[in-house]
Amino acid sequence: VQLQASGGGLAQAGGSLRLSCAASGRTGRSYVMGWFRQAPGKEREFVSCISWSSWSGGTTRYADSVKGRFTISRDNTKNTVYLQMNSPKPEDTAVYYCAFDLTLRYSNHREDYEYWGQGTLVTVSS
Repeated sequence: VQLQASGGGLAQAGGSLRLSCAASGRTGRSYVMGWFRQAPGKEREFVSCISWSSWSGGTTRYADSVKGRFTISRDNTKNTVYLQMNSPKPEDTAVYYCAFDLTLRYSNHREDYEYWGQGTLVTVSS
């Protein structure tokens, strides 16, 4: 599985930014895609994830720090997941990584994701 993340850049606090991550390769029909982020000098942390299966219809999960501001969504036809970042704050500045879990663990732990994208930098100015 290959993941290609895009959409990072500079955002104003209170503005918006949308990240995309396209999955290709042997993705199968059911999986979880997630977003993590890593700020300078900090551990990589969970941001959000979304399940992807024919029976679940998709469920989402968010870190408390982004709940109500960020929205994760997917496009089944493109095997792409999006992270809409509304009202970003300077503390959201980080490299954002998309991640892929074939075993549907629906987890907020980085070790439960088998594949990772290259990361895209998001900088939020105050």
